[in-house]
Amino acid sequence: MKANTFRPDWTEKPPPPGTYRSVFKYGNPRQFKHPSDAWYEMIKRDFHLGDDDFREKKKEGLEKVALSRPVCLQAAQIGHIKSIVGEENVATDDYSRVKFSSGKTMEEMLELRRGIVREVADVVVHPRDKNDVRHLVAYCNQEKIPITVFSAGSSVNLGCRPARGGISLVISTHMNKLLEINELNQTARVQPGMFGPAYEEALNNAPERFGCKRRYTCGHFPQSFEYSTVGGWIVTLGSGQASTYYGDAYDIVFSQEYVTPVGTFKTLDYPATATGPKVNDIMKGSEGIFGILVEVTMKIFRYMPQNRRRFSFMYPTWEAAVNASREIMQSEFGKPAIYRISDPEETDRGLKLYGMPKMADKFLTLRGFKPMRRCLCLGNVEGEHDYAKLVARKIKAVARKHKAISLTGYAARKWEHTRYTEPYMREDLGDYDIVIDTLEAAVTWDNFHRLHQGVRAYIKSRRDTMCMAHASHFYPQGTNLYFIFIAHMTDPEEFRQFQRGIIDKIQEYGGSLSHHHGVGRMIGPWMEKHLGKEQMSVLRALKNHFDPNNIMNPGGQLGLD
Repeated sequence: MKANTFRPDWTEKPPPPGTYRSVFKYGNPRQFKHPSDAWYEMIKRDFHLGDDDFREKKKEGLEKVALSRPVCLQAAQIGHIKSIVGEENVATDDYSRVKFSSGKTMEEMLELRRGIVREVADVVVHPRDKNDVRHLVAYCNQEKIPITVFSAGSSVNLGCRPARGGISLVISTHMNKLLEINELNQTARVQPGMFGPAYEEALNNAPERFGCKRRYTCGHFPQSFEYSTVGGWIVTLGSGQASTYYGDAYDIVFSQEYVTPVGTFKTLDYPATATGPKVNDIMKGSEGIFGILVEVTMKIFRYMPQNRRRFSFMYPTWEAAVNASREIMQSEFGKPAIYRISDPEETDRGLKLYGMPKMADKFLTLRGFKPMRRCLCLGNVEGEHDYAKLVARKIKAVARKHKAISLTGYAARKWEHTRYTEPYMREDLGDYDIVIDTLEAAVTWDNFHRLHQGVRAYIKSRRDTMCMAHASHFYPQGTNLYFIFIAHMTDPEEFRQFQRGIIDKIQEYGGSLSHHHGVGRMIGPWMEKHLGKEQMSVLRALKNHFDPNNIMNPGGQLGLD
């Protein structure tokens, strides 16, 4: 583009303190990621917009947070809560009540830009340790005060929203430490409010920090890694970008300790046990409805970045990419850590985002890898040196068999460089009424194309709407499909209806309601149809046992009430 070509006034300043924007701003207040010039031109073209549509920002959310809702708890109740955790760890100001009642869904961003606040906590509480949590839960159960747990606030399913007021319990303020590494068992005991980077850094430096002989890694790297916590990964059944090798959060948990209204318990530290259904498994993904996770023992892995082998391929078609991926996952020669395939639309738009040179585009086209048909694959292999070398070689052989061309490790490195920063673009685009959001589903191989085609057809049925999809978490029996949709929308209600329509289609075409984002209140209304009455009855029975007064995250979480 020419040097004097118009560019929107993308925001480069951190949001003013106390504003709605400072609530919905993702990540580091001083970090930004702007759409590339190629993406800006693509958005204008696809949405029939011009430079004039980007000369003035719409609703930025720069107003100060203000509530006209009184705190509903009694002064004596607030006083007792202060006596448990200390006065400095209790807040009732408007900003705190909104901040710690909000996640990062597009719905919340659209509303907060307009000063619309839905449910909020009455009191924000920052417990210092698990003893504080135990006393708080006992008191709130006695007084029937609702508790909604807040850790990092990166929820994308309305999971932080306190539907019935009460307390927002912020776990990450104080309960954020790695307590112990057991090198013989290769486990780490950690508090649930520890953020991903701090956890990984402590494991990487285990010899210096804990006197260990080896360095370790957590193996769990979701896109929200920098702004999500260990406890959040577990209670929402998260999945990291390297899950194909290390496993999902469900697989990495070893044991847990919970505080519930009927008591505190810790599950057992065994690699396996045949002592009936495992409560340890039941609590994973419980999203705060049974109790509060206060400590967890996690499996950890040897940290050997020097053995990492990156790869990237271009496949001629989506079918070829899917078939090769299935063969790689079922061949039993080992698994890659990161492995992703992008469908034709995501590949085409992604190449624009990363600024692929015209000569490279021309070369690929001449070789038969045509725009809007070709599909990008990228990833890496980790582990012991010979293992990583073998698996990388085998993956390359399968790719060649399915007519792929190697792009070396270049595309994988480019992706790694920005893999945690993509969410930052939502603020820039939102300033001009461009919404970008995601929904994901697990799917078996035999239903993969039906789900992909059906959901894409619905999204594309809305005029001037982009739909990109990729698969990024793989199993021998199937994978996930991660749909990204971008549209020009000005009305939050229009967005809600469109999003609900996509969820309807995911269910209609046989996908799971969620693969790694959890359920929250957003997907809760579909849960009974998805699981069936018998399985939902089991969850309700557990809820009634652990939480007879329904104080733990009430109001629709997991579709239970």
